[in-house]
Amino acid sequence: MKKTVLLIICIIVIKLSFSQGFNNAPPPNKYKASKVIDPVYGIRMYEKLNFAIGGDSVRNDRKGYACQEWVQDVYESGKVLHRGYYEDGHLKIYKNFFENGNVERVFKIVDFKRCNMQIFYPDGKLKSEVTYYKGAPQLWTDYYQNGKIEYTEENTKDMEYLIMRKSYAEDGKPQEIFEVTDPKKKKYSKKEYHENGKLKAEGPMKYNPSVIDYQKDGIWTIYDENGSMIDKEQWLKGEEIKK
Repeated sequence: MKKTVLLIICIIVIKLSFSQGFNNAPPPNKYKASKVIDPVYGIRMYEKLNFAIGGDSVRNDRKGYACQEWVQDVYESGKVLHRGYYEDGHLKIYKNFFENGNVERVFKIVDFKRCNMQIFYPDGKLKSEVTYYKGAPQLWTDYYQNGKIEYTEENTKDMEYLIMRKSYAEDGKPQEIFEVTDPKKKKYSKKEYHENGKLKAEGPMKYNPSVIDYQKDGIWTIYDENGSMIDKEQWLKGEEIKK
């Protein structure tokens, strides 16, 4: 209860300081858009300052001191690139922006163990959303620009094992479905699909800690592009048993 109250107080203090923070801040750094925006991964230059998700760097001001409170960076055009709240040089919450003014990503703290990152396409549509638990990505979902899910993965909070992993084509057809069936024994089911959405193969898998990998283990059924069964395979610890 005390931790929850402290978290709420911290969030309120940060929000209240927002309107005054930039008035006392030094002149912002200026960046060229082509140098800071990766066409695939977006604006990632600030991730190294985010200790909550594994960053290991500290940001200093022009006098060499660790940045405190609100800091803002801009593009050469003067448009806002980054607004972040820093404590001892570490990022706590922040937003990055495309030069057109749309938000590129938002990072916020949910509670003392969880935080959330949303990443967007230049037109404002959601591209990715990640929920971190104690710094590790517990739930991750990527989206196509048309809004359909491209990939989603969920792990247990302690990252002990994978709960599910699914991928889809841009038209929504499944490509791969991987789900836990027996958490205690780390057993899974996996389904693979043809490009037309028809089932291609399905069978059981098992996590092997000795090789830190998921391996086929049991009877797998193979299908043609029309969905008709064409074969059955027997697997044991990732190796096919000869017929």
